[in-house]
Amino acid sequence: MNNIVTPFQRMFLPNASNPPPPPQNVVANRHQKMHNLNHLLQNEIFNIMGDVQCKSCQTKFQMSFDFVAKFDAISQYSIINMNTMHDRAPWILMNPRLPRSVQCNRENNVKPIIAEKKKNINWLFLLLGQMLGCCNLKQLKYFCKYNNHHRTMPKNRVLYLTYLELCK
Repeated sequence: MNNIVTPFQRMFLPNASNPPPPPQNVVANRHQKMHNLNHLLQNEIFNIMGDVQCKSCQTKFQMSFDFVAKFDAISQYSIINMNTMHDRAPWILMNPRLPRSVQCNRENNVKPIIAEKKKNINWLFLLLGQMLGCCNLKQLKYFCKYNNHHRTMPKNRVLYLTYLELCK
């Protein structure tokens, strides 16, 4: 019998000098999965912060949204208008009205700073600010991919699924 151990087999053999790594948190490794509403409230997460930039003066700053109030308004909008959307995001979600700039006080002038790496996008901040429409199609498809939604469709349908999944 051959007693030669391959590198692949060595990974599974106990070794006192090289202990196996500790188990990792499974939730941390799941791309784009959101915690539910109860989890956020139990952990006293009431404000969601994100980075934004003024389109006029190019000033970057942080903006905060009251989680409970904004989420309630968005979920109510979704419930009331669900039957008229026909699995498509309406124009108002596709072309969101942006917040007022606190730097130069111009209306509809603050755009979210969306992370270049798709796995680092602050989806909850974009939802609460109703700025998911600022995402491009690739970013929205990435979110749908990790939430088991079909993603070969136009932006208005992928955006609708993203809002729906985040409101769950």
